[in-house]
Amino acid sequence: QVRERLKKQVAEMKEKFPGFTPGLAILQVGNRDDSNLYINMKLKAAAEIGISANHIKLPNTATEAEVLKCIASLNGDPAVHGFIVQLPLDSDKPINTEKITNAVAPEKDVDGLSSINAGKLSRGDLGDCFIPCTPKGCMELIRQTGIQVTGKRAVVVGRSKIVGAPMHDLLLWNHATVTTCHSKTSTLAEEVAKADILVVAAGKAEMVKGEWIKPGAIVIDCGINHVPDSTKASGKRVVGDVAYATAKEKASYITPVPGGVGPMTVAMLMQSTVESAQRFLEKFQPGKWNIQYNQLTLKMPVPSDIEISRSCIPKPIDQVAKEIGLLPDEIELYGQTKAKVHLSALKRLKNQPDGKYVVVTGITPTPLGEGKSTTTIGLVQALGAHLHQNVFACVRQPSQGPTFGIKGGAAGGGYSQVVPMEEFNLHLTGDIHAITAANNLVAAAVDTRIFHELTQSDQALYNRLVPSVNGVRKFSEIQIRRLQKLGISKTDPAALTKEEVNLFVRLDIDPTTITWQRVLDTNDRFLRRITIGQSPTEKGFSRTAQFDITVSSEIMAVLALSDGLDDMKKRLGRMVVASSKRGEPVTTDDLGVTGALAVLMKDAVKPNLMQTLEGTPVFVHAGPFANIAHGNSSVLADKIALKLVGKEGFVVTEAGFGADIGMEKFFNIKCRYSDLRPNVVVLVATVRALKMHGGGPAVTAGIPLPKEYTEEVILSSSAIVTIDQLIVNLQLLAKGCSNLSKQIQNARLFGVPVVVAVNAFNTVNVLFAGSSILQLSKMQNK
Repeated sequence: QVRERLKKQVAEMKEKFPGFTPGLAILQVGNRDDSNLYINMKLKAAAEIGISANHIKLPNTATEAEVLKCIASLNGDPAVHGFIVQLPLDSDKPINTEKITNAVAPEKDVDGLSSINAGKLSRGDLGDCFIPCTPKGCMELIRQTGIQVTGKRAVVVGRSKIVGAPMHDLLLWNHATVTTCHSKTSTLAEEVAKADILVVAAGKAEMVKGEWIKPGAIVIDCGINHVPDSTKASGKRVVGDVAYATAKEKASYITPVPGGVGPMTVAMLMQSTVESAQRFLEKFQPGKWNIQYNQLTLKMPVPSDIEISRSCIPKPIDQVAKEIGLLPDEIELYGQTKAKVHLSALKRLKNQPDGKYVVVTGITPTPLGEGKSTTTIGLVQALGAHLHQNVFACVRQPSQGPTFGIKGGAAGGGYSQVVPMEEFNLHLTGDIHAITAANNLVAAAVDTRIFHELTQSDQALYNRLVPSVNGVRKFSEIQIRRLQKLGISKTDPAALTKEEVNLFVRLDIDPTTITWQRVLDTNDRFLRRITIGQSPTEKGFSRTAQFDITVSSEIMAVLALSDGLDDMKKRLGRMVVASSKRGEPVTTDDLGVTGALAVLMKDAVKPNLMQTLEGTPVFVHAGPFANIAHGNSSVLADKIALKLVGKEGFVVTEAGFGADIGMEKFFNIKCRYSDLRPNVVVLVATVRALKMHGGGPAVTAGIPLPKEYTEEVILSSSAIVTIDQLIVNLQLLAKGCSNLSKQIQNARLFGVPVVVAVNAFNTVNVLFAGSSILQLSKMQNK
């Protein structure tokens, strides 16, 4: 009856919340036969009811720390609603059982063994705790007799934490008068004879005699004992703690052993798991984050960006991660305000539907920028903190070049910022430094290879590339790929001919074709053209080279387009660094540095988690420029965010530079590689940029704006102005709208609707109110 009822409840849950399934985890240490038997019973019952049960089995060599780590992972898994540790723990190592059971999160402790749940039960908080399954099963059996517990005299024989003690509390809070006895009770027979309800869990075979029992009593026998029996093939049989044969003659109801309390205990475990899942659904609507937003105190005039950023106290980033559904073992903390997110999260969420995908771009900008980042962050704060939608911002990591230049940082502005600003704009988690190291490793490998090929024989090069270790030469995996590229199928280093050795060891790079430059994430104009190789140790080999800015490295573009570590490694290996004198492309794989690059980039491939001023989540990952790459944040960040927000949520990503370059590369490159399709384009425009495109004076970084951009006409339905006052600025604005119109047209060519966002700066004083736009239109026509 209980299982059928639970089966129906689970079916209703799944129908109401598609994709949701109650989850039970069973953690076992060791391989005891009795534990395996009990676990199989639980797994079978779960499958019958429709609960997703996961059996985690640790070896008997597991240490206490390893068990606790596993428990912590299961505590944080939102797919696990019930969680039990199978006792006893069968380990060769010393493990504190009390510490293990108390490590289970109380809200998932469906065995009811933690001190918190035991304490709540002893206080009578029955609606806010989990009750151990055997006592809970005993109460269910008593209820099924139809006899009221209230006012009855109950006797519990046994005082264990698992059955006796919680059984006493459960009967007491169900209004019975309860006496607890045990094997040392001197008047045990007399106490048992008073019981209307008798629960025995003493662990001694047939300790309670039938003649002790009060006529008509309810007898619940929880004992499982083995006694010798020559008639059985095993030489023993199972009996309870009550002498069943004589007790059944006096009791009105009595549970058999086996087959009485045991199956009901398993049923109660399933019931507690279903109850836990129901509590989870009440607290966390599937696909709906339970997120705490920061309240902003707006000031006028608006303070500087850095003042606003520092006035905010961000939430601990692990709290943000938990709020959006990331597990504890899916994040790596970098202090209190930033974290790396493991790619395992994407694998775990692969069956989740994607949310809505929004790309923010802008009209062709002035050198000062038009506020795409500010609009992006403001939009996600509006959708999240004010409209209470699941929403994620995905933005590029800024380069220190522009950050320390005229343009400044890229954290947004005003009350629409990623915080802390300093962390965002500077080192963050070191991704750009990793790219610098990887890029310069390639540059060093190029020049070193040229040097060695100029100064060594084929055999000397071969001995260096394929050294003999303990008398054995062996090609590495990357060298096998090099041989295959050359059309050589041999795998034995000793089998190569002299001609094949020559082809293998000599890349024969033409120095005039080298396209791979060294990088530094700083604007240092004196490194734009340099001469390298002037040390005497370079034996006269020198050439003209240059430093580029780190984010212009092809490695940055590779990072942004990769969909995993393996994919990134393959892309890194295909990068072309120069041509040979025969005109053939030379790749990083030919140089033999692919594995080294992947190791340097292994952490950089993980997106960085931060937050906005109002506490909505932000992924900051990758930062290629749009003029020399594709100008968009990473595919991985967008993919993980789309899974985390759920079907009804939003991911707002930003395309760098203007729409005519960043947006079109977003569609033509990023979307084609990622197979993601945006739902809408948000096109940012400013009056300043429209006027510039309408023929306004040049806008130059570092020089005050001409008055045409700062002195606007305030026009309302009651304003009295002359045509002369309007005509100049109005014509600039009207003519500049052709740029906006063309960008809208371009976006629509991709079949995506467009929303125009007009970003107003605090230096602009233009107001179009009521029917004023119509009036302006008429005046312009005149």
